[in-house]
Amino acid sequence: MTGVVGAAPGGPDLRSLPRGRLEERVALAGGKPFNARQLFRWLHRRGAASLAEMTDLPLRLRERLAGESRLDTLERAGEQRSADGTIKWTWRTADGRLVESVYLPEPDRKTLCVSSQAGCGMGCTFCLTGTMGFGRNLTAGELVDQVHRANRRLVELGEGAAPRPLTNLVFMGMGEPLQNLDGLVTALDLLLDADGADFSHRRVTVSTSGLVPGIRRLGAETTVKLAVSLNATTDAQRDAIMPVNRRWPIAALLEACREFPLKPGRRITFEYVLLGGFNDADEDAERLARLLRGLPAKVNLIAYNESAGLPFRAPAPERVEALQRLLVARRVNAVVRRNRGRDISAACGQLAAAGGSLTSPAGPG
Repeated sequence: MTGVVGAAPGGPDLRSLPRGRLEERVALAGGKPFNARQLFRWLHRRGAASLAEMTDLPLRLRERLAGESRLDTLERAGEQRSADGTIKWTWRTADGRLVESVYLPEPDRKTLCVSSQAGCGMGCTFCLTGTMGFGRNLTAGELVDQVHRANRRLVELGEGAAPRPLTNLVFMGMGEPLQNLDGLVTALDLLLDADGADFSHRRVTVSTSGLVPGIRRLGAETTVKLAVSLNATTDAQRDAIMPVNRRWPIAALLEACREFPLKPGRRITFEYVLLGGFNDADEDAERLARLLRGLPAKVNLIAYNESAGLPFRAPAPERVEALQRLLVARRVNAVVRRNRGRDISAACGQLAAAGGSLTSPAGPG
């Protein structure tokens, strides 16, 4: 069976292929159309870590696929559990990059925060991930495999039934998802496929720091939900903490949001990280309410998670509550997002792929 276990030195990663290209690959290897559907289900419903697991596929077909393609599977390099139930996983890619994803359990949902890049090049000055710099975009296979490895590990931990304990996905981890649109759109197609993980588009959210062309393409090519990391109410403020604003200032960003196609009843989520003494004055809330007037919007107020080496501080809890009250009084749907996983550096803005304490053997999850 060794002929179907190892990855070939070249060829495409089977997990990264759109469904049509996977079917072509199977046909070239001598397989039938129903074999392609079997392979797709193994990859994207069951989250197979190797071709050797796919015992109902003919051995000769698996050997041909192994010789002409590869199957990249993330290695679980670290796992940390928070007192609040959050789990942070550090994954190692085939070329040795470290990326992190975070599991956020709630009574009514089980959410995975997925990374889209190794590192991040956006340079937001309040975000620890931004200090890493940009490594590379993750492949579509590496995006979806975070979900599959997490699902398998959650089953092992008794957190839900196979094959998919997870109910919700948020692309809010390391990196800027809209800088990796080709990989992201392919990954979304794979994750939403009824023969695969079969996530509902209502339960998948993509977050951006404000890449206007990417917002337009996301709206044109997908039906998932949009979240925007706003964090300021004037261009001078936003320029100081988010370099992306110098290219696409607030007015251009909000114009793209107003044009974003929304299904009935949906809102765009605006994430607003509160930096004590910088963007948390009553005047900021007043301006925010004016900026969002007429937009189907929800505001997530997020108290800053302090990180060593970064110059910002968290606001006082009473300041957060006062801003929420002010926004609600201005008819803005505003909620305070509870920070999770602070004790394991898994909260908003804290992912930096420093690696976790190994609580289980390294290997495919």
